[in-house]
Amino acid sequence: MEDVRTAEGPLRTNDGPHVLHSRGPHWAWLRRRGLLGALAPVPVAAPGRFRLRQHGVLRRTPPLPMLRLIHRCVRQQAPVDVDFMTWATGVGGEEAARAAAHRATGVLFHHDPGALSAAFVRERLLRAVRVPAEARRPRGGWATVVDRMAARAWQLGVRVETLSRVDTVPRDTPVVVATSLDAARRLLGDDSLTWTSGRTALLDLALRTRRGDPFVVCDLDAPGWVEWSGARDRSLAPAGEQLLQAQVPIAPYETKADGVARAEELLDLGFRGWRERVVWRRAGLASGRTGAVDLPGSSWRDRPAIDRGDGVYLAGDQVAAPGVLSEVSFNSALTAVSLALATPGLRPTWRALDLKHA
Repeated sequence: MEDVRTAEGPLRTNDGPHVLHSRGPHWAWLRRRGLLGALAPVPVAAPGRFRLRQHGVLRRTPPLPMLRLIHRCVRQQAPVDVDFMTWATGVGGEEAARAAAHRATGVLFHHDPGALSAAFVRERLLRAVRVPAEARRPRGGWATVVDRMAARAWQLGVRVETLSRVDTVPRDTPVVVATSLDAARRLLGDDSLTWTSGRTALLDLALRTRRGDPFVVCDLDAPGWVEWSGARDRSLAPAGEQLLQAQVPIAPYETKADGVARAEELLDLGFRGWRERVVWRRAGLASGRTGAVDLPGSSWRDRPAIDRGDGVYLAGDQVAAPGVLSEVSFNSALTAVSLALATPGLRPTWRALDLKHA
């Protein structure tokens, strides 16, 4: 599952890109409970500040063939059992299909999006390019939302324990296991808990601010994305500095260094003199924790089921629930809790454990 920690200190960095989608299932649920807090729109639509690399050069406007393809995607349903590249090439041509697949990088985190199920990629592509943009960032970082949710849980009587290793699952009461598939597989001893995810190189930078920097550089030649994450939230970095986050999906045979090198290529194109402006830098690798991806012939319904039997329920971003990225975690959690509460004679005792240590 996605890590929602926000670093403390003058640089409020998250572990990888995180946004809330205003049309996603979280939105109304969080808003009704007063948990959204202050939000900053992701300024991807600002004229001249969203730039795309195609054929090795930056451009300020999307290529027309890709726009035509996306328009046709709105009207045409895509098949589950055909890869996106094959289907989209038939709809709008090979070059447009490749550019559209790479345009969806920000919600796919996969090194070869064209090889994924056409239905899977189409849904995420249309969410990514929707106007007005859905994406919003919690002001002050993701920890602000998590802190509000934790406080609400305490008020409702949830007992929260951290730094406690979980080795077994109680069998005398319904249990919701909310963690990564890898951790759940070990905890439950269930080798069927696997699903395809991505590997993504992450590069975080704090730069001295320069007028004219773009908000986003999106690579249409290969999967890659660089974003000025604090463009609408100046509380994330000290005055005169700006936080950038780059994510470049990499193949199983590639290294973190390969992805970071490609991120630096995008930075060279979009952020003039960035190397001399660096005041802080961090690189990382997200492997198997960027959400589920569906290969041709599979959909979210084919992922590991939420109901594992014997009162055990699974929640997470790679299980059988609809949605984009963390929306899968949200939907699966609601389903898991609803099933658990439906147990005859249940008198629930809420206890939340830190399963990162499972």
